[in-house]
Amino acid sequence: MTIRIGNQTAYSARSVMEPFDFAIENGFTAFEFFPDRGYSGDGGWAESDLDDSTRRSIRQIAAEKQIELTVHAPLDVNPLNNPEAGRLFSTIEFAHDIGATLVNLHLDISRGAESFVEALRPALLLTAEAQLKLAVENTVWTGPDDFNRLFSALREHSEVPFDHAGMCFDLGHANLFGEFQNNYWAYLDALSHEVSIIHLHLHENFGDRDSHLPLFAGPSRDNPTGLAGLVERLHRRAFNGCAILEQWPQPPSLLVDARNRLCELIESRR
Repeated sequence: MTIRIGNQTAYSARSVMEPFDFAIENGFTAFEFFPDRGYSGDGGWAESDLDDSTRRSIRQIAAEKQIELTVHAPLDVNPLNNPEAGRLFSTIEFAHDIGATLVNLHLDISRGAESFVEALRPALLLTAEAQLKLAVENTVWTGPDDFNRLFSALREHSEVPFDHAGMCFDLGHANLFGEFQNNYWAYLDALSHEVSIIHLHLHENFGDRDSHLPLFAGPSRDNPTGLAGLVERLHRRAFNGCAILEQWPQPPSLLVDARNRLCELIESRR
């Protein structure tokens, strides 16, 4: 099992690049760019804010520092609403320009697995052509059965390449999903082994809201048993990919603490 640990751009950071600079300074081995202005459209950033020169610089620095880059698609990129939306194209172009290895988007199962697979066709084709992995993330409304059906539908109904596609397991979202509230072990255990987990989003909550607490700042603060069980399950699935700490806490050094303690759990399993 190989896990690269990194952080993500954030609304609350002073600039788009501040969290990336922090990752470089503190020896993180992964980083995720999340171009999104929010549903109100008055915050955050868009991929168009970073010009060609900045993109080349990001690519070069990441290569020099051996940081694996990933990109989280904007929240308004939903294949069901518009499979060929221009924002999807520009997000994948941005990912390719900075040398990212993966693009992540949310699962919407509201019209059934087959409908989502059909709507996902352009994203599957574009990411395959760009030699990017495509991760589909669980939300607080999507459970293991939804992903089992999704990947079954991909195998049975997809007429485009999908071997580069997998699941992004979001720990905090799994902990909030109704049937498995406060039991993300059971959520993971209910996923078919045909569901390939290729990406991780890591944050905690107490089962009450999507609070995006840093690891070891929520339920695992005094008892890391839950996270140890997560590492064990990922080991059994032979996980190899990036684990993104989805927050920008104050002080940001909490991310370093979370990374270091998570590394200790990973090392203790080897």
